[in-house]
Amino acid sequence: MLDARHHVLSILESWSGMVAEKMGTTAPPRTVPALARFLTLHLEWLTGQPPAIDFADEIDGLVVELRETIDPEPGDLHTLIRKCIVDNCPGTISAFPQRSAGAGRGSSITCSSGHSWEVREWLGLRKVMERQRKGVNA
Repeated sequence: MLDARHHVLSILESWSGMVAEKMGTTAPPRTVPALARFLTLHLEWLTGQPPAIDFADEIDGLVVELRETIDPEPGDLHTLIRKCIVDNCPGTISAFPQRSAGAGRGSSITCSSGHSWEVREWLGLRKVMERQRKGVNA
């Protein structure tokens, strides 16, 4: 458990330092909540940078490590969160990103009918989902 916490802190601190340096701002205090807030605040900028795939891979690795720490044998977790955003698609979007086939790098989110969104498209996917949810709830 302490190793996992150390990895989280080290990776968040490293990425926060890079963002602060490139953006000419001050890095946050060395705490997980402060570092996570800082990275969330600058997430759109960060995902537009060349190392975005490395950032996503490292965060994905942390998620896997933390899940394994909490539940060493979590089983097959694929909670479906909502209907696919593609017009007339009957599929549902999985809550947990899956590793892309092929090159072995990166991750994607897929719907049960086969539509797929790569890391660089996740912010756009979220925005479309939020707009659709607001349209349904309005």
